[in-house]
Amino acid sequence: MCGLDRKTSLCIVFDMAKKDAPDAIGQSQNNLFYFQFLTYYQHHDGQMRLRSTTISRRWVAGSGSVQELITGFDQEAAAAVMARLVSFKMEAEVDFDPVRWLDRALISLCSKFGDYQKEAPSSFSLSPRLSIFPQFIFNLRRSQFIQVFNNSPDETAYFRMMLNRENVANAVVMIQPSLISYSFQSGPEPVLLDVSAIAGDRILLLDSYFTVVIFHGITIAQWRKAGYQHQEGHEVFAQLLQAPQEEADSIIKERFPVPRLVVCDQYGSQARFLLAKLNPSVTYDSDTPPPPGGDMIFTDDASFQVFMEHLQRLAVQ
Repeated sequence: MCGLDRKTSLCIVFDMAKKDAPDAIGQSQNNLFYFQFLTYYQHHDGQMRLRSTTISRRWVAGSGSVQELITGFDQEAAAAVMARLVSFKMEAEVDFDPVRWLDRALISLCSKFGDYQKEAPSSFSLSPRLSIFPQFIFNLRRSQFIQVFNNSPDETAYFRMMLNRENVANAVVMIQPSLISYSFQSGPEPVLLDVSAIAGDRILLLDSYFTVVIFHGITIAQWRKAGYQHQEGHEVFAQLLQAPQEEADSIIKERFPVPRLVVCDQYGSQARFLLAKLNPSVTYDSDTPPPPGGDMIFTDDASFQVFMEHLQRLAVQ
């Protein structure tokens, strides 16, 4: 590697070698194995240093191994690993279908670790340790790492470079952006990454790591354009407008490279930066129209609900 800094986060992926010998896994459930990483580097003062990092893990086998694997599963770290792995395969393998590969991996995981009755999709459930992972994969399938059509090769390379060096928390934000709602009824609160989160009297703050979006509902935008925030007696409205701006400034200040800031209004042209990241639970083809002040997404993409229905049906086969 060319260099390391304090924020460098590395991902090591091992292929499990299948052997015919009965003791290929280990002699007992308590059998420990070790990883040792040796890092030889030149310090900024010119001194050459060797750092040894040793990590121990334990093989699991037998009837209790599935539950023990579930207990030790970190779904956020797993999502970051899947994103890095699929990005690497897209660059290294010819005719690689990333969406199909992710779908097969998710179906295999749900078939092995889900609780269900055979051929009964309605009986399917996942442990809380695994329950958010399908949502991560759904958003990863729609992310800029997989859907590269609207980005130049340089932009795609930049996105993947940042994914491959940032920690798990930042990688999760890249895969599944955070969405915070601001309204008169309540303080800042996280909301689902869904088109149903849009309301006329609400401001949304989207952080997708590379872009920070401040989205004003149609009612808020009309009041702002009328200048209510500058009038006496509307101090609460002025504070409501200021709160997401201050939060966006704090995000931008802490992050390098600096993300793009987009301030937009509902039904405006730049609202696409938010709509592209939301789950299309309400589209032009939906049976129920959006509520007053709500919005819809003009897309043929499957919603998360439809995605989960297909996943449950395939996992229980």
